[in-house]
Parts: sequence; C-alpha cells; structure tokens
Amino acid sequence: MYQALYRKWRPRTFDDVVGQDHITTTLKRQVQTGRLSHAYLFIGTRGTGKTTCAKILARAVNCEHPVDGNPCNRCAACRGIEEGSILDVVELDAASNNRVDDVRTLQDEAIFSPASVKKRIYIIDEVHMLSTAAFNALLKILEEPPEHLMFILCTTELHKVLPTIVSRCQRHSFKRIEPEAIAGRLAYVAEQENLALEPEAGALLARLADGGMRDALSLLDQCAATEHIGVSEVISAMGLAGSQRTAELLQAICAGSAEQALTVFNGLWKDGKDPAGILDELAGLMRDILLLQVAPQSGDTLLSGLYEKKTLQYFAAKLPSGRLMDGMNEIRSAALTGSNPRRTAEMCLVRLCVPETGDTLAGLKSRIARLEAAWKAGVSVSEKSEAPLPQREIPSTRPAQEQQIKSAPQSEPEPAPEPPSSESDVPWYTDDDAPPEEPVLTLPPEPVAATPPPPEHEPEAESVPVPPSSQEAQQGQVDEFWDTLLHNLNGKMDMGTYAILAVPTQVSGTLTGDVLTLCLLSPIAKMMVNTPAISAAIQTEASAIAGKPIRVSFTDQPIAAAPAQPDMSKLDELKKFPNFRIE
Repeated sequence: MYQALYRKWRPRTFDDVVGQDHITTTLKRQVQTGRLSHAYLFIGTRGTGKTTCAKILARAVNCEHPVDGNPCNRCAACRGIEEGSILDVVELDAASNNRVDDVRTLQDEAIFSPASVKKRIYIIDEVHMLSTAAFNALLKILEEPPEHLMFILCTTELHKVLPTIVSRCQRHSFKRIEPEAIAGRLAYVAEQENLALEPEAGALLARLADGGMRDALSLLDQCAATEHIGVSEVISAMGLAGSQRTAELLQAICAGSAEQALTVFNGLWKDGKDPAGILDELAGLMRDILLLQVAPQSGDTLLSGLYEKKTLQYFAAKLPSGRLMDGMNEIRSAALTGSNPRRTAEMCLVRLCVPETGDTLAGLKSRIARLEAAWKAGVSVSEKSEAPLPQREIPSTRPAQEQQIKSAPQSEPEPAPEPPSSESDVPWYTDDDAPPEEPVLTLPPEPVAATPPPPEHEPEAESVPVPPSSQEAQQGQVDEFWDTLLHNLNGKMDMGTYAILAVPTQVSGTLTGDVLTLCLLSPIAKMMVNTPAISAAIQTEASAIAGKPIRVSFTDQPIAAAPAQPDMSKLDELKKFPNFRIE
C-alpha cells in the first residue's frame, strides 16, 4: 500500500530532524543526563516538527538502549510506542477532546503507574483548543504531577494558552525551516524515491512550503506523477501563474493599461488559475520589490526567490514604494470582500491600473499626485480637463449704440441688443458664416433723476481713505503667517500630506497667542495630518516664524469666526444727509 511521502519520511531520531538543531541538541542532552522536565511545550508553525519531536522524545525517554540521546527504534519499547500498542504513551487531539470531562478522564488514568515502560507520557496536540474549564483541570495535575508522568503539549497559537500553563512547562520554539535546508531534504528524498527533481524545481517547492517540511514533502508528492519534475511542471501542478505572467500583469499596472491587465488575467483564468492565487502572487511580487527598495543591502535573504533580481530591479526603478504599499493594501481588501472571485479580482486590477477611479485613500493620493504634477508643470486643471474656448476678438458696439441712441428721434423707441457679458456668450460661428447683421435699434434717453445740491451751510465732506479695522488687520497677519508656514513646510513632508494642508476645505487654522489650532475638516485630513511627525514639523516651523515657542493643537470642530465689529467710520458719510441725526 502506498504511503504518503511526509509519513514515509517522517524523522525517527533527533538527528533526522531538519532545521531545529537548537531544540534537538537540548533534548538529546536531557535524555543523556536524565534531567527531564515533567512538562514540555512545543511552539511553532505547521509542519516544523513539533509532533515529530514529541514522539521521538517519548521513545527516547522509554528506550531500553538509547544512542547518544536518540531512541534505538529496535527495542520492544520503541517498537511498541511507534506501532501504538503501548497504552502508556497516549496522543490526544485537543481539537476533538477539548471538554473538561476529557481532561478529568485523563487525570483519573494518570495516577496509575506505567505497565510496560518507564514513564506514562501524554502528547496533547493543538492544546490551545482546550476550553477554559479544561485548562483549569489540566493545571491542577501539572502543578504536582507524579514522578512517572510527563506531558508534551504542542500548539501553533501560544497566545491562546493560559499563562499559568505556560509557566509550568519547559518551552521550546520551533523556527521556520530555511528554504535551503528544505531543498536539500527534498533532493535526498527524491533520490531515494527515484524521482527526477531539478534543483530549480526543488528550490521553488521549498519556497512554496513557507518553512514547513511536511508541506514541502506533500508538494513533492503532488508533483511526483510526472517523470521529470521541472519548474514548469511545478507551476502547472500547483496552479500558479508563474513569475513571467505575474511580471506581465505588473507591467500592465505600471503602464496604467487596464485593458492589458484584464487580457493577461483572462488568459490565466482560462488556464484554470485561481483568482485569489493570482492576486496573492502579484502581492508577493510587490512585496519583493518593496523589500529591494527599502533594504537593498540585505541581499537575497529577505526575498522570496521566485523572481529574478533583474526583474525586481526593473520594477523597483519604475514603482515608488508608496504605490507598492497601496497596491498590496488594495489586494488585501479585495481578498477579504466579494462573493464572485473573478469579478472581485477584475475590479481590483482596474483600481490598481487607474487608482483615481476609486474613492479609497490610494485614489485620493493618485488625484493629489496628478494635481501636483500639473501644478509643477504650470498647467491649470481647467486647461488640462476642459477644451479651451475659441478665442476671437469681438469689436465692441457700445460706443456706436450710445451715439445712435443720442441722435435717434424720440418717436421710435426700440430695445438695443446687449453685448456679450462673458466668454460663454461668445458665438461659436466665424465671420464667414455669421448671420446677416440686424439693423441697430435705438432707445430714447432715460430720464435722469435730479440730484439735490448739497446744503450751502455745510461743505461737502472730502473722501478720506478708511484704515482697516483691527480684526481685518489681525486676520491679515494670520493669513500671512499661514502662507509663510506652508512655504517653509514644502519639501519637509510627503506631498500628499502637504497638499492636504494647502487645501482650505481640508485644513483651516487660527493663531491665538502661542497656540496654533488646526481644524481638520475631513477624515482624510485627520488621518494624514494628526500624526506625531507632522505635528512636530508644523510646531518647529511655526515657532521659527513667530520667534517664540508655538504649541500646535488639533480639532475637528469648525473654528467659529469672531463677530464682526461695526465700522464706525461709515457714520461720517451719513452726516451729509440733513435729515439724519446721530444720538
């Protein structure tokens, strides 16, 4: 009967365990010296060897002839434990035996001495699945266990285990196995199983295993149906898009071509690729590019190794880190929502190609970036978004009309045409195809109301310029202070945050004494401006401008304008009217 590779090649001694030397060396020394703990807690991700080491430790403790801390696997005790015929070594799955009654049954059995081996050992897998009552019942026997009793607890989620349980166990943390170690083990297994595994394919399987040896052996078993196992066979068997086609997808995103991106995606869809897997591979490529940008000196240790260095360097020069992070966030959001995987993936790709189409933070940043680029290039938004109106000189007809009105007879009153009042009234036609000019109509002169002469006893008041009020002067100082502050902040923060500060509908401010209060008028402004770094930058520049320490505070309530003070200078103009009296 065929046996799966991960079961057939499961390690039987500590020396066979790959990538966990810091744990196996300690356990071997404890077996040799006899300084064993009554409870062990093995922590680590899936497939890293927790349960395997627990079974090896159970055999090594009860082995009749241990070899350098390893079980001999030939004595009666080792064979009985491996075959499951010795009932003193029990393996429990806490996922299905998580009730308090199950633990109480274990307590009742644990008090009996082992029948055929040295120690009674309980291996509890996925111990974090126990209920709170079951944990409390287990804690009671862990506090003062009998000498013949040993517990080996295994879990992938340490934070779900009670601290009182953790404090009574000897804890060992299993690391993710390095891809090089996994690839070496796969090459050895493939050689023993007469499988033609290419080194590049083994390296790819090792990276796909994500640090788990069991997953790597399962993937190798899945690819073993073909006579020759190469990279293309692994990609086909795993249902992956492949590095080349994923790079083509990212190239379309860089070019902003939604049509090209959807075409590549449609080809992958027809080949049976999973939409979620395609987006995951795209996010993995973005992740490698981002790590290459922020940590170029780390070499290949942080990279997944699925893509060539030349490809990553090409995209790193074209995509800024901010867009890469926004892209990964967009993919993560698309993976969490949507009932139709294909439609969700297509909409995600469209938003990645044209970020400004969405109402997300990435879309807002993209629109702000376009405004900044247009502003730096000296192109206004109206010139960029709208077609310019035809410019044509229109001769003014007002003087001629006024002359005709003055000389026209009084018996023919007719209305006169009004001249164009704005650019929108300019006719779209040219002089060649203009309609025939209508005769100019004349109007009688309108009666002009007689203005009473000023009284002789009171001379006419001279026009004196009115100085600005104190409120207007103070507001002018605040505006000048704010303009200077924005000018000094330019280049000292990212352009997206600076653009938010420069928009009056997003941020407004008032300076009162030594306190600069900024009113954040939108959720985007709250998220991007109200941060310690931005607050410190604003406070530093404001203090430098004012010449004294300035404190910055934020509020989300609109700042109420001060009540307008009456302009007393206007009362002087009323004195020219004789019937007006000021009391």
